[in-house]
Amino acid sequence: MMNWGRPRIEGIQEFRNWGMNYRRFEDLPCRINARELCQAVYELINLPGFRKDFSFRNQIWDIAGSVMDNIAEGVEDSSTKEFVKFLGYSQRSCSEVQSQLYRAIDCGYINKKQFDRVYGLSSDCRKQIKGFRKYLRDYDSKK
Repeated sequence: MMNWGRPRIEGIQEFRNWGMNYRRFEDLPCRINARELCQAVYELINLPGFRKDFSFRNQIWDIAGSVMDNIAEGVEDSSTKEFVKFLGYSQRSCSEVQSQLYRAIDCGYINKKQFDRVYGLSSDCRKQIKGFRKYLRDYDSKK
């Protein structure tokens, strides 16, 4: 059996540099909310109306995944400026999910209650990411 050495804990040094106590990117509150958003979108795209519209289904699924994926990718870059940039991509993807939700309700794929739930999750996620970006910019400017 090969010994690959001590496992790396993703982003731990950066989190310490930013004055945070998180040990993994998976622990970031905005990443947790982004995952919840993904799960909610997954539930929607498995509704009967979505099942036949493969293009639309794939598009909204990819956008929702982009919210959480960009958070993870940004942590790995190891610079605050780049992480803030990737968080911006995540923030914009939240808005894009909301735009897609309007298309879904207009096509009759989802009802108002489903729209409101996922739209609200996306809004909360976007606000949290926006606040985190501001925190990082402010923290970086104090160094």
